[in-house]
Formats: sequence, structure tokens, C-alpha cells
Amino acid sequence: MMASPNPYDVLGVNRNASDGEIKRSFRKLARKHHPDRNHGDAKSEAKFKEVQAAYDSIGTAEARREHDQQEQMANMFGGRGRGSPGMNFGGGGMGGMGGMDDLLGQMFGGGMGGMGGRQRQQRQQPKAKAATINVGLDLTVEQGLEGGQFEFSFKRFKQQGTSMETKRVTMKLRLDAGVAHGTTKTVKGQGHDHPEGERGDVVVTVRIDAGEEYRWEDEVLVQDVPVPYSVLMLGGKVKVRLPSGKEGRLTVEPFTQVGDRRRMSKAGYNGSDLELEFTLVEHEALTNEQKDALDGLNKLGL
Repeated sequence: MMASPNPYDVLGVNRNASDGEIKRSFRKLARKHHPDRNHGDAKSEAKFKEVQAAYDSIGTAEARREHDQQEQMANMFGGRGRGSPGMNFGGGGMGGMGGMDDLLGQMFGGGMGGMGGRQRQQRQQPKAKAATINVGLDLTVEQGLEGGQFEFSFKRFKQQGTSMETKRVTMKLRLDAGVAHGTTKTVKGQGHDHPEGERGDVVVTVRIDAGEEYRWEDEVLVQDVPVPYSVLMLGGKVKVRLPSGKEGRLTVEPFTQVGDRRRMSKAGYNGSDLELEFTLVEHEALTNEQKDALDGLNKLGL
């Protein structure tokens, strides 16, 4: 069976994207490939369904958390399953003890000293440690600025006798006021149990959701500024709403190109700079007057 496309790749966002960025990308792609705009185009219809399925997988905080956890657990088995609660580590099943060693190496970070590999213990290898669990912690701008204690949950493998069972764990993490987007915090020894080694760690990545109008490039907040073509060419002013909620009119110089940027000092998150990127206003429909005007520009080579 072919693996399902990775929803992050389908939507064109990275794994640390905020919820707002995911929504923004989904709306853009869904509009582009919507059947109403692509009558009879089978490829566009298939792409639209793929985009919708990707958004269903990671479009809400709960769905995204579940997807990420299931993906991590599946990867621990080389893609052969989704969590496999109640795995028995006794002598039966799973391809024999040699196969068990390989499987446990994938699950728990290599280096099994026992469970079919007792001879390897004699070489005094470092004590094995379970694989790291990666968790995203989504905060609003207000929560990030205020800081405090925040809950997050994840699934981990817990040893019960000779079996490993999945268990959902909820923890709290204290963050300083003004915590940066992309900040990682390691909670040591609270991850997966290891049948013969040390329990793994949990790495929490903070994601600040500034809304659909913004995206993150590392720790820099970027805002698209839609500008009509006439203003890009002739210059003028456009209305801009900043993350602080303040509104103003931004001067656009003549012959500004799509993709040009302007940096605003201390206008971003927590007093950081804000990057304003000029984009072209997208129209869903045109009046007859606008069509006539564009036809005239076309005849003039514009």
C-alpha cells in the first residue's frame, strides 16, 4: 500500500508552523484547486481532495497532536503500525528474538544489551535510552507575552511487566513572559520507558499563533500586504493592521515589486521587528469597468 502524503508537505508548511499559518495555506490552496474554479479538471479535483484531507489531519490543535503522536510511534516501527499498544516482549511473536533486537533498536534508540543480545552486554556498551518524544505547545500571542504554566499532553510507552502499553500523559510547563516562537524545552526522563535502559526525554516546541495574516520565518514575524497593481506601479498608500491592533496607512513607492519587503522596527511579536511583504491583491470577480480598463492596459502592453 502507498503511504498517505505527509499533510505538512501537502499544505506547504513546516512542522513548527502555527495553526494560523496552516489555516492560511489551506484556504489559499483550497481556493486555487476548488472544483468551482476548475470545471472538469480531474487533477485539480484530486488535489483539492488531497488538500482537504491534509487539513483534516492537522487543521485543529487536537487533530494535529494526534497525527504527530501517531506518526512518531509509527516511525519507531519503521512505518509498520500505529502505536501497537500491549506489545509483548516475551519469547513469542515479532519474528523471534533476533528480530526483537532490531525492532527495539528502532523503538528505543539503538543499543539493546539484552532481549536476544546478551553477548553484547559483555562489551560494556553505554546504557540504552528510549527515543525522544517531540511535542508542540500552541500558544496565542497573549499567552506567549504573559508566560506562565501551560498544559500539554502526549502518548508514551509504559512498561507493564513484560509488555509495553501506550499511556496518555498530561504535564505542565512554565514559560517566561515573551517566550519566542520555536523555543524548545527538554523535560528529561518523562518519555518512553525502555525495557532495559533509561526512560527517554520529552522535547517541547513552543508555537506562537499570530493569526492567518502572519507567518514565521525563524523568529521573525512576516505579514503579507496586498496591494493593487496600479499602486505597485504608480505608488500610493495602503491600509495596514499591525499585530498590536493599530491601523495605519503605509506608503508604497512607485515600481514596487511583488515580494519586496519593508522592515518595521519593534512592530512584531514582543517588540521584535516585523517584515512587511508586498503581494498582489487577488480578485474573485471584476466589474465591466475593470474589465474594460484591463483590456486597455493589455493593448498598451501592461
